[in-house]
This record gives sequence, structure tokens and C-alpha cells, in this order.
Amino acid sequence: MTKYGDRIALLREKHALTQEELANKLGISRAALSHYETSRREPDYDTINKVASFFKVSVDYLLGRTDNSDQFLDSDVRDFVDNLELSDDKILEKFALTVDGSKLTAEEARRFIAFVRAERSLK
Repeated sequence: MTKYGDRIALLREKHALTQEELANKLGISRAALSHYETSRREPDYDTINKVASFFKVSVDYLLGRTDNSDQFLDSDVRDFVDNLELSDDKILEKFALTVDGSKLTAEEARRFIAFVRAERSLK
């Protein structure tokens, strides 16, 4: 069940903004915003972050994981999450990394990290 569309529309209306005004402030097209609000398209990671930052709500609120729009990770936890080093074996042991709902084995996680490193080296 997706809530981001309803929540974006509600926040926009609460702040008395038109779709055109909000789209301009977010740097996206009005048509894209309309698609997000009607849940015909999912906003990408950067857009969700822009919406959350603009309205000062959490991404979890936009995604419907919480009904508390003010719930944020504290700064220490946010720094940890933002700087999580996946190639650290201790991290791989403590956290479940998943793809398509299935947990990656430690070997799959290492191959994934190797793939990302190879991709980066090509740039």
C-alpha cells in the first residue's frame, strides 16, 4: 500500500501550494509531480529526499512507514547510516542485506561489492 502520493498531495495542499509551485521548488516537472501524487509513478530517491526536506518531514512518513511526520533518526544514527561501509565484515555479519526480499549470503554481498567497485573503476 503506497501512501507517498496521498502524503505529498496533502502536504502540498496544507502549505497552499499549487502543483506548479511545488514542482518548481523541487526542480521537477508539474506532470511528474502529478504522477507522484496519483501514485502512477514512484519518485526516485533524490526526489523523495527533496520532498521530505522541503516539508520538513521524514522519508518514513512519506513512504507510509510511520504516521508521525516528525519522526527522524537522531544525528548520530543518521551519520552512521549515511556512512555505513558495506565492505566491513562486521557490518555484513550484523545486518541483513536483501535484494527482492531475499537475504544475501555473505558471499553474494561480497560479489555485489566487487561488482560496484568494478563499475566505479570503469568511470
